[in-house]
Amino acid sequence: MTLWLALFSLLTFLLVSTPRSNAAFDPVGVDFWVDSDMGPVKTRVFRAADGNTQRVVYALDGMWAREDLNGWEIETEVARTLTENNINVVLPVGGQSSFYMDWDRPSYLPEGAVSEIAGDSAPDTGPGKSYTYTWETLLTRVLPAALHERLGLSPTRNGVIGLSMGGSAAFALAAHHPAQFSYAASLSGYLNPSAPGMRGAISAAMAKAGGYNISCMISSPTSDKWQWMDPMFLAPGLIRNGTELWVSAANGVPSEAGEPSKQAAEGSALETLSLTNSRSFQTRMKLLGATTVTYDFPSSGVHAWKYWEAQVVKMLPVLSGAIG
Repeated sequence: MTLWLALFSLLTFLLVSTPRSNAAFDPVGVDFWVDSDMGPVKTRVFRAADGNTQRVVYALDGMWAREDLNGWEIETEVARTLTENNINVVLPVGGQSSFYMDWDRPSYLPEGAVSEIAGDSAPDTGPGKSYTYTWETLLTRVLPAALHERLGLSPTRNGVIGLSMGGSAAFALAAHHPAQFSYAASLSGYLNPSAPGMRGAISAAMAKAGGYNISCMISSPTSDKWQWMDPMFLAPGLIRNGTELWVSAANGVPSEAGEPSKQAAEGSALETLSLTNSRSFQTRMKLLGATTVTYDFPSSGVHAWKYWEAQVVKMLPVLSGAIG
């Protein structure tokens, strides 16, 4: 098996075959709608227990981001945990396979590719297909301005937490918008997307998981936007900005508590790849002399929500001191 095929199988195994559980709607949150270039976009907002407006954290979803609720609300109690610790929580809804970037054009696959690459179930319509994704603009201009105007939430010194696809996106957003994000966390993220084979594997995973075309996200293979999304290239800027970072990935070994056998096998493959990426990023940051990074590599864990939820609890002291 070639390196490209190995990476492809790792990235797509869980992303494609494992459905998310039924939505766990939390009535404490409120729907917050904004108009954008993508049309009306919903965000779920949870207010800090003490009523403050200065401490704000955005939590980004993974590649299977849905249009009804953010995965953090569906799968975890993180919003309640953070609000109880006097942190306002912003959960953007949507952005499947977007990497939370401003794309070059609406996504489409070449004629015949839907069945050949993405499978018969991949739709040719949906989020980011009849319009161009502009997630960076939404998250760094439209949404923070609306949250400040309508709810009084601070648009500066926020935190951003991302899992998997959202992990590299969190670091990219923090690197390019340091006034907004003083803290960023990558949980099982892919922090070295320019490593050999990774770009092709990500491309195949996006096509398989919803029928998205990476060439619509970034049109040219020589575009500077490849470096825009790559934390390895962004490392010096993150250091200059003094951004407080959290990097976590487990070793792919299920915990003693155990997971269903299928979830453990699929999550193990993805987590192992994430750990390799995260360790590469750690090496890069150490060579650059970074001093504002916390690394947490648990001795067990797979690509699954319960591990990411545990990481948020673990990071609370550092997160709390870096925002607001």
